[in-house]
Amino acid sequence: MARKGEHSRDEIRLMALDAAENIVASEGYDELSARRVASAIGYTVGTLYLVFRNLDDLILQVNGRTLDKLYDYLKAAYPGNPQGAPEETLKALAHAYIAYAETEASRWNMLLEASIRKGDVVPEWYQHKVNRILALGETAVRAFEPDETRAAHAARVLWAGIYGICVLRIRRRLNLAGGQSAENMATTLITNFLRGLRG
Repeated sequence: MARKGEHSRDEIRLMALDAAENIVASEGYDELSARRVASAIGYTVGTLYLVFRNLDDLILQVNGRTLDKLYDYLKAAYPGNPQGAPEETLKALAHAYIAYAETEASRWNMLLEASIRKGDVVPEWYQHKVNRILALGETAVRAFEPDETRAAHAARVLWAGIYGICVLRIRRRLNLAGGQSAENMATTLITNFLRGLRG
């Protein structure tokens, strides 16, 4: 590793993002701070803020990396042509989402708990990452709802339901919902949701 002061701006950025991810993965989102990240990479907080606008900016960029990893994880679970078996596609995506939330709980929690400050605008690059994840489900939903706008809305509603199941799973509160497994709950939700779309 180069000595302090010998890193470029881009290198410091990558070092900081890696350090932040490591802190979150090993100790949780609550332990993440600019001081902890700066200390981990051997620089001052002032130097860190020459690369990131503030801690929120750093967190947003870490979350952007998490969205990329989540997308790759979900894409790997995609069972082929969604037009062939859209219901099975949605179930596979939901089960993969639950598995990711369980195995990467710290990153998943930060992804959904870190809030955008009031008045801040979500960057276009970040929204693009969110949208391409949602698009995986939208493609399958369009087999039941051909209208693109309504399909996008339906996919987001369905995602919200899967998210709720994940929260119960991660918080160890599935007993509040009758003790079913998260995967069974997701399967039931998708089956009944699509039955409603079919009319």
